Amino acid sequence: MTESPEQKPAARGRFRGLRRVSLRPRWWPLPACVLLGAACGLGYGLAAEPVYASTGYAVVTAGKGTDPAAALGYAQSYGRLATSDATLSYARGAAGEPVGELRTHVRSETSPDSPMIAVTGTSSDPRRAADIANAVTEAMVVSSGHVAKDTGVKLIRFSHAVPPAGPVSPSVPLGTAVGASAGGLAGGLLLLVRPRPGRRGAAAQVPAPAQAGPAARAEERELVR
Repeated sequence: MTESPEQKPAARGRFRGLRRVSLRPRWWPLPACVLLGAACGLGYGLAAEPVYASTGYAVVTAGKGTDPAAALGYAQSYGRLATSDATLSYARGAAGEPVGELRTHVRSETSPDSPMIAVTGTSSDPRRAADIANAVTEAMVVSSGHVAKDTGVKLIRFSHAVPPAGPVSPSVPLGTAVGASAGGLAGGLLLLVRPRPGRRGAAAQVPAPAQAGPAARAEERELVR
C-alpha cells in the first residue's frame, strides 16, 4: 500500500518528531541546570574579593571575695558590649575606622560554660583584620577596668589576634558546590512543572483537517451533496 502525496509530508514530520524525542531525553534540563549553577558558583568564587578573619580572646576573672560564678555572667555582658557604641568609639582610633564602618567588621562570641570572650575582626587585608580584633579587645579591657572595683571582676587579654594565613571566604570549591546544588534544585523543579510527553503524544494522534486523505475528502463531498 503506497502513501498519497498528502500523507508523505505528515509521515516525515512524525518521524522527525520521534527522532528528536529519542535523541534528547526528557530529563536533560537537570544536568544542564547543574552545570550552569556550578559555573556560576565557580565564577563567583574566582571574582569575589577574599575576606580574612582574625580572632583575639579575653577572659573574665573573679576578684578576691567575689563568687567565681559571677565571672561567667559578666563575660556574657561584656561580650554583648563588644559591639556597642562606647566600646567601638574607644577602638576606632586604633582600628582607623569610623564607628559605623567598624561595626560591620567585628563580632563577638561567648560560651555559656566559660568566661571567655572571642572578638573577631574581618577585612580584605589579613593584617587589618588582626588590628581590628586587637583594638576592640583592648577597648573592652580598658572599659572593664574602670568599673572593676564595683563589679568585683576583671577582664584581661588572653591572646592576641594574628594575621590569618588564608581567607575565610569566598571558597571556590564551596561556591561551586553551592551553585551546582542550586542548579540541581532549579532543574528538578523544571521537570516537575513541564508538560508530560504522553499528553502531547495523545494530542498529536488526532489528525488535522488539512492532513486528511483523499478518501476522507471524497466522503465529505458526498455528505455535502
